[in-house]
Amino acid sequence: MGDDSFTEVLTGVGPRLRALRKARGVTLAGLSELTGISLSTLSRLESGQREPALRLLLPLAKAYGLPLDELVGAPRTGDPRVHPRPFTRYGHTWIPLTRHLGGLHAYKQVLPAPPEGREAGRDRPEQGAHEGYEWLYVLSGRLLLALGEHDLVLTAGEAAEFDTRTPHGFANAGDRPVEFLALYGAQGERMHVRVRPGGG
Repeated sequence: MGDDSFTEVLTGVGPRLRALRKARGVTLAGLSELTGISLSTLSRLESGQREPALRLLLPLAKAYGLPLDELVGAPRTGDPRVHPRPFTRYGHTWIPLTRHLGGLHAYKQVLPAPPEGREAGRDRPEQGAHEGYEWLYVLSGRLLLALGEHDLVLTAGEAAEFDTRTPHGFANAGDRPVEFLALYGAQGERMHVRVRPGGG
């Protein structure tokens, strides 16, 4: 990497970290608690007043579940492959399929099979509502989409799209894991995927 490219990466780290934190819906206080980095240091890092040292970037990369080069926005080698790092939220496994901070974000989600002896789809899922739009496509299994007052069971090959201002929730309606693809705008991603629940 040339000197100019190196300088460009360094000066872009602060704004990139701020954009990432806001996209994840995390407060500075929440990030400080998660990483052990002081509020003032995080603030100066995001404003470009603090050099992005490795000892600060490593805990941030871990907190966000991102490789270090992606965290700082280092130039890519031209390899188009995304190396997803699955994580679990609310009992669901999320596998990121995109790596960009803006625009739509795609995930593969896996809902585990109901515990043995428990009837599938017995409990209606908890619903939430927020600004945005969501698209999903079922790869395998039976997905219960509780959308407002309606309960829809989607099977492999079926898709749905809806305004997320309508209360909605998901549950497994079958006896084996459900796998589906979900696309969110930035607002929807903030509501569904957070570094820690309750981040403001």
